[in-house]
Amino acid sequence: MAKGPSTGLGPTFSSHGEVQKRPRLTIIDMARGIAIVAMVIYHLCWDLWFYGFLDADVGYDPAWVAFARSILSAFMVLVGVGLVLGHGNGMRWTGFWRRWLLVAGGALLITLGTWFTFPESFVYFGVLHAIALCSLLGLPFLFTPIWFTALVAALVIGLPFLFSDPLYNEKAFSWIGFWVVPPPANDLVPLFPWFGVVLVGVVAMRLIGGTKLETRLAAIQPRNRLARALNWMGRWSLVIYLVHQPLLLAAVVPLSMALGTQEASRDMDFLNSCQASCEATGTTAALCAIYCLCGLEGVKRENLWEPVFTGLVSAEDQAKLDANNRQCSALIYPELEAAPAGQ
Repeated sequence: MAKGPSTGLGPTFSSHGEVQKRPRLTIIDMARGIAIVAMVIYHLCWDLWFYGFLDADVGYDPAWVAFARSILSAFMVLVGVGLVLGHGNGMRWTGFWRRWLLVAGGALLITLGTWFTFPESFVYFGVLHAIALCSLLGLPFLFTPIWFTALVAALVIGLPFLFSDPLYNEKAFSWIGFWVVPPPANDLVPLFPWFGVVLVGVVAMRLIGGTKLETRLAAIQPRNRLARALNWMGRWSLVIYLVHQPLLLAAVVPLSMALGTQEASRDMDFLNSCQASCEATGTTAALCAIYCLCGLEGVKRENLWEPVFTGLVSAEDQAKLDANNRQCSALIYPELEAAPAGQ
């Protein structure tokens, strides 16, 4: 069979019957490099916020959430693009499984590492887990009609906006994505809608394949230090993903401990939240200040920071919190001091 241009609809063969490897698009590596830089910047800001160096609410502010999701969207689209570039002209199984095992192994490392450091909110289905699963599920869509792939992408992206159920709040099912309230996790990237975003990348690259646009994209090469650096980071994005947070935390955590920034920020957040909740009950600001300072001392004394901030409160923790609340309430309402426990 004579060698011909790729149509994106099936494999292309050489005159010897071998599957042809598409030329590497350096611009895709550079795009991946930009995404990895943005991710490092986001995680650095998140770490600085969490440890009290930044006032911005990086974890919950809508602008920061939008920034994080745009980075994730870029990565997932690029997963689909990479599948087409690597295997759209025919499966190269050795290369696929080598890459897949690296991603899956990285996902396992992330799970084990966060299990020991954040056991109540460890990463059980994060970015790498999602990439590993979506890479497998995306393979058939390299060869199905493009219109069908686009339809499935739209359904996968849209369905979570139309359907949800408390069943998917549980960790065992949350990775699917139809939750009402997500369970606590430091990183959770569910199959719905993110597999649909991967398929968007598949559709886009299949439409580009074999066209003049692909030829023009292939001609783009890094011609300065910045472009070459982005290209290098894109090609080593998995390694950078695995090592960047440990390196960032190795710098931020000791500095936070030395300056006491996390404790001060955590104390202020607790006091502000407590004061607002207390005053909402009609109690005066002065009495609420006394009550909240007492509550803060109790949380520190009983080491209850994790259950307070995660909401994962055991029966033992709840008993300690209740006892502390009674003690603090008695400071501002002395008549409660003589009341039996449980009233």
